[in-house]
Amino acid sequence: MPLGRKLSRFLQYAGWPTLTGLLLGAVVILLLPHYTNDQSSIPGLENISLGNLSPRSDWEGRTSYADAVRQAAPAVVNIYTRKKLKRRRHPLFDDPLFRHFFNNSNLPQQERMQSALGSGVIIQDDGYILTNNHVIDGADEIVVLTRGGREAQAKLIGTDPESDLAVLKVELDNLTSITIGNPDAARIGDVVLAIGNPFGVGQTVTQGIISATGRFGLNLNTYEDFLQTDAAINPGNSGGALIDAYGNLLGINTAIYDQTGFSVGIGFAIPADTALQVMKDLVEHGQVIRGWLGIEAQQLSPQLAKSFNIEVTNGVVITAIYNNGPAHRAGLRPGDVITHINKQPIGDGRRGMNQIAYTRPGTQVSVYVLRNGQPQTIVATIGSKPVSS
Repeated sequence: MPLGRKLSRFLQYAGWPTLTGLLLGAVVILLLPHYTNDQSSIPGLENISLGNLSPRSDWEGRTSYADAVRQAAPAVVNIYTRKKLKRRRHPLFDDPLFRHFFNNSNLPQQERMQSALGSGVIIQDDGYILTNNHVIDGADEIVVLTRGGREAQAKLIGTDPESDLAVLKVELDNLTSITIGNPDAARIGDVVLAIGNPFGVGQTVTQGIISATGRFGLNLNTYEDFLQTDAAINPGNSGGALIDAYGNLLGINTAIYDQTGFSVGIGFAIPADTALQVMKDLVEHGQVIRGWLGIEAQQLSPQLAKSFNIEVTNGVVITAIYNNGPAHRAGLRPGDVITHINKQPIGDGRRGMNQIAYTRPGTQVSVYVLRNGQPQTIVATIGSKPVSS
């Protein structure tokens, strides 16, 4: 078939449908222009603007913490300790026949050295340093290495195992002390940085947030009131600084909550104000001065509450009172149920114990008790906790 006839037949069968489609498309474009130009008519998109997809230029948050690190890092030191460990002598060394033949009657006891590491924070530029008690516990030698590379033997000023804190002193000039922050103002979600010497690799900074405040009941220390953070805290970080986004000290890094010994995002720091009070007491008195009420108590369980015919389960039952102690002089009695101290609920008793311990001796507190089911308020004067023998 000639090419001209083929083209004519194609236009006869396909041309009209094609032309019809083009005409319909033109009509739609002419009658409905707002579909192509006005997206506000589409349901659900009335409040959406493409302008919202552009980056914000008015963000005032910090994008770098270099200034905070530059301010705080010189005050964080590495701590190395050495312990002398005596090796057990072989039992044959004490055998008379062995000593006779080998002339070992005066064989000296063999010793070897064990090294450990941690971190510390320079609190005063005259050389006072805060660290954890478990970092230096039992050490025969303590060496401090500054960020600038200077090294010095440290003198142990005092320790407080109940809060896991220790105070050291070094004789070095031109030290940089850290700026103290306000842990009471720390909020959950605030950015924090942990500075220390993890695994002995050298000074390292990790970043996270405040995950919780006022953590206690973890059985890590006798007295607990921790700041919790997800900033990585690993072995060697103990005793280092937890700082805010401006380089101010919020706490002394102390522990991680994990069975493996490595950070999984749950770390704890002793608040700076608590640590400074411990340091002040150790420097001035050689021991920590804690408040004392002079009672022994146990948590108020549902069974005990039922036996006392009371409905509350918050509080502790006084089981014993020290003769002539603060509670005895105030008129508290065994069997009294303490529910609040200064209007603060004491929970299972741990919070109340911390509250009393952090109250300075000589301070009056209001103790709210249930006696024979009847509420009473008794004013007691806090005494000093006796020194453990």
